[in-house]
Amino acid sequence: MDYFRYDDGRLRCEEVDLGELAARAGTPTYIYSRATFALHYDRIAEAFAPLNPLICYSVKSCSNVHILKVLAERGAGMDVVSGGELHRTRLAGVPGSKVLYAGVGKTETEIRDALGAGLGAEPIGTFNIESEPEFQVIANIARAMNVQARAALRVNPDVDAHTHAYTTTGTAETKFGVDLTRAREFFARYGRHSHLRLTGVHLHLGSPINSTAPYVEAIRRALALMDTLAKEGFEIDTLDVGGGFAADYTTGNSLDAAAYAAAIVPLLRDRVTPRGGGAGLRLIIEPGRTISANAGVLLTRVQYVKRSGLKKFIVCDAGMQTLIRPSLYGAFHFIWPAAVAPQHTPERRAEKLDLPGLEVCDVVGPICESGDFLAKDRSLPPVARGDLLAVFAAGAYGMSMASRYNSQPFPAEVLIDGTRATVIRRRETYDDLVRDELSPTDLGV
Repeated sequence: MDYFRYDDGRLRCEEVDLGELAARAGTPTYIYSRATFALHYDRIAEAFAPLNPLICYSVKSCSNVHILKVLAERGAGMDVVSGGELHRTRLAGVPGSKVLYAGVGKTETEIRDALGAGLGAEPIGTFNIESEPEFQVIANIARAMNVQARAALRVNPDVDAHTHAYTTTGTAETKFGVDLTRAREFFARYGRHSHLRLTGVHLHLGSPINSTAPYVEAIRRALALMDTLAKEGFEIDTLDVGGGFAADYTTGNSLDAAAYAAAIVPLLRDRVTPRGGGAGLRLIIEPGRTISANAGVLLTRVQYVKRSGLKKFIVCDAGMQTLIRPSLYGAFHFIWPAAVAPQHTPERRAEKLDLPGLEVCDVVGPICESGDFLAKDRSLPPVARGDLLAVFAAGAYGMSMASRYNSQPFPAEVLIDGTRATVIRRRETYDDLVRDELSPTDLGV
């Protein structure tokens, strides 16, 4: 699952003692395991090898440039949803041909940049198109720049993946993509554009998805659409099945890459390597959290232990400003002290563990909001002021969703590779918080 483990009651990442690291790096701090990122990417690549896919890591899940470099070195492409994420992939050395640009609100500036308008900028490989107006804007810009770009239409297959309401994207009621009927009309109108070649179909059902059934149903609907489009004279050479594979927030919670592949590969094997020869279909996969979630933990220091009525509160220096998923989604993260007595060494990560002497408490942060918490009614070993806690499976949508609310500086990020620990994002200072506020500019209006 990952390279975080307890050794003689002390939490280690690979070969580094996290208690010793926190004493040097401070808290709150995100800790990433290079070996875990590599392991998770390699498992997906191996499982889907029969389809020879382009595996485009979802940058939004964990976007530090050093993490992107780790994955790019293993051959990963990148799935981006903003100009800022595209900039990160370029800094990481990812070839433009291996970059997909998704997202419902691409600006004209972002589109020009993605088409290679910047000095020395390499154009991206594919735009994932969300709407008719978006296609028109990109096509017009490509024509004005006298370039030709590739595009895949995001199709909404109306398949419920049974994820959280905020992360469901494949049903008819969401803002993403176009429905199957409108997709045919879309290709009829735009499928032969000279500057924006519409040659792909894109799916994304939401996240996290703990079942293969939604993928099977959505892919079957997409293939039926592609067959219909082929009969109508459109060349569809790419299928992007999106991402959404789950992660182990609790031990054994998610399917492994091989299980997803076992359901998906048989549907597409003959398409990717067609019987009788031919170029075959290009497959794209966009994994995010299944690579990054378990590759990171958040270290936080206990500031106070407080009782109020029947409640016990563990007040930490990390909260919703550092990791918003519990407050935003009601998401579960396993939380445990980084140093424990032998009887409290966890054999698995779960909401309830049958260990002696645990106490029910709320783990909360420093933010002035009642919704600021990391866990509620959680059974933990006794902790005291100054103790170090680890919030597990925090590599996905942790730092990438952090904020400066209450003027809290961003935490540090540290990448561990064996025995080596490297700060890959320094902790913000108070001066950093206000630097861009100290030089006001008169707009002359």
